Amino acid sequence: MNWQPLLLSLQVTVVATMLMVVCGVPLALLLARRRFRGAALVETLVSLPLVLPPTVVGYYLLLVLGRGSPTVEWFGWQILFTWGAAAIASAIMGFPLFVLSARAAIAGVDPVLEHAARTLGSSELEVTRRVTLPLARRGILAGLVLGATRALGEFGATLMVAGSIPGRTQTLPLALYDAVQNRQYDQANVMVLLLTVLAFVSLWAVRRFEQPRQSFAASAISPQERL
Repeated sequence: MNWQPLLLSLQVTVVATMLMVVCGVPLALLLARRRFRGAALVETLVSLPLVLPPTVVGYYLLLVLGRGSPTVEWFGWQILFTWGAAAIASAIMGFPLFVLSARAAIAGVDPVLEHAARTLGSSELEVTRRVTLPLARRGILAGLVLGATRALGEFGATLMVAGSIPGRTQTLPLALYDAVQNRQYDQANVMVLLLTVLAFVSLWAVRRFEQPRQSFAASAISPQERL
């Protein structure tokens, strides 16, 4: 098997995950801790890639990154049909899973603890860094794993903006499609097994993130209450 698509997929996933963290954490904090007009619209836009066909998302990216767009005309940023375009497409497709999970985790942090930190003289940034994010870390990590896994398996939007150029933009899902088209079933079986294992490990990791909190809650019950 040619391992180049796997290595490229990992490279794309790492960059996509970094983009999700940089853009997603502030947005999750905003949605969880601030009430403002248009919040429902923002949440709807964030969730849109979950229900839109990936090819539709890819077409929008073509409009944003292609010829005649501000990206090209104003900044001269030629990114279509590069692995960078694949990273952007993968980040957008995994973004909703990360943001929604992080927002729920942050919203679940007791505001009393944050207020106590403020009364002790901590600034808002310090409260966020020392109280909110550490307490919400399990939900944030779970969302990060889900978003990264979705980015790793992205196919439609990636194909629209990056194509399937072997050695340059052909990620593992695209290589799998080509292997099936060329009836290279031995290679296809290996790729399918690899993607399945990665997805299974990711979901297992998400469950592990949830278990300690459940175990802590169970241990907090006194023996008399259990009886």
